[in-house]
Amino acid sequence: MDKFVLGGHEFTSRFILGSGKYSLELIKAAVEQAGAEIITLALRRANGGDLENILDYLPENIVKLPNTSGARTAEEAVRIARLARELCQSDFIKIEVIKDSKYLLPDNYETAKATEVLAKEGFVVMPYMYPDLQAARDMANAGAACIMPLGAPIGSNKGLVTGDFIQILVDEMNLPIIVDAGIGKPSQACQAMEMGASAVMVNTAISTAGDIPQMAAAFREAVSAGRKAYLSGLGRVSEFGNASSPLTGFLRD
Repeated sequence: MDKFVLGGHEFTSRFILGSGKYSLELIKAAVEQAGAEIITLALRRANGGDLENILDYLPENIVKLPNTSGARTAEEAVRIARLARELCQSDFIKIEVIKDSKYLLPDNYETAKATEVLAKEGFVVMPYMYPDLQAARDMANAGAACIMPLGAPIGSNKGLVTGDFIQILVDEMNLPIIVDAGIGKPSQACQAMEMGASAVMVNTAISTAGDIPQMAAAFREAVSAGRKAYLSGLGRVSEFGNASSPLTGFLRD
């Protein structure tokens, strides 16, 4: 698979493990079966010691991507990001600013503000956002390394509910588009990659599967298939039927 470049770093895998439901089995499956090279970490897990345990599980070559989960303002996100850099020894940061507790939709305005501050401090800023072209442009101008639009609400497994708007970002932005949140099936990850997304971030779809390693492997294959299809150039879509063989010269009675 072709290389994926983010913040000056090269990756061969376009599958990223999101934060949320963690277990040693999940992390092992994500790395060994899904081929993940980036794993997201929620700093607030450090309160119970969970984060330190997770860090012990991670192979040294895995890029740690802490997020600002729990932040409700740009200021809180910046504060969490600075703490995360010290704890994880990583310049990568996923910005999450969420005030809405029912649907867990991100606040694009506060996210753009946090992006600007942290980009100036040398972070590789990866903002989680509701897919909106102008907001994405604001984040890009603020120094974002990529744009991470949601496919559906976090943890919902509903798929690419916002697919049409994600496609606009893919078509119009000059930054990597990483589809984050909502992907519930390998087929949906494949579809996101076919659309031209640079990568997908998944957690719940694998962590709640009946067979975690098998599902992780399925996502790896789906991401690879979608990327190959995109690079190959998808066939045209027609409003009407188009005969694949001649309609003349039939044998007559």
